[in-house]
Amino acid sequence: MLRNTMASIVLRREDERTKALRDTIAELLGMDEPRRRFAAMMAGLDIHYDLGEGHPLLGRRMPDLDLVTENGPLRVFTLLHAARPVLLNLGEPGAIDIPSWADRVQLVDAKYVGPWELPAIGTVTAPTAVLIRPDGYVAWVGDRTQVGLADALATWFGPPATA
Repeated sequence: MLRNTMASIVLRREDERTKALRDTIAELLGMDEPRRRFAAMMAGLDIHYDLGEGHPLLGRRMPDLDLVTENGPLRVFTLLHAARPVLLNLGEPGAIDIPSWADRVQLVDAKYVGPWELPAIGTVTAPTAVLIRPDGYVAWVGDRTQVGLADALATWFGPPATA
């Protein structure tokens, strides 16, 4: 963010060199790919937290997808209005169960049809499940095996509740 602010300030200078730089940048922003990357950068959508190896969505802002649930259509960000983490199951309904975190994490079975396109990196493979932090960033991406889910839940939302 600081780098973006410094660059914006520099581009406001009125000397000939800066004018040449602004003209060059304007040409680049006339192209789709640079414009998408620049827009993602300016909106902070290029931020990527290093949460380890895995799906390209891990550590990035979750896209605001149009989901279909058993209660009807809804957008991902609507689920975040309560400022609670969300475990989004996009696979077989009921395939994921998290009773030890049910008091802290909202589990939602949903479907999404369409490409998974991230502003900063483009199209990615559709995940089976996604754990979304309350700030909208993805803490875990998984498949039917759910490898690493309990660890991610414990890391971000505390130890499992005991019966």
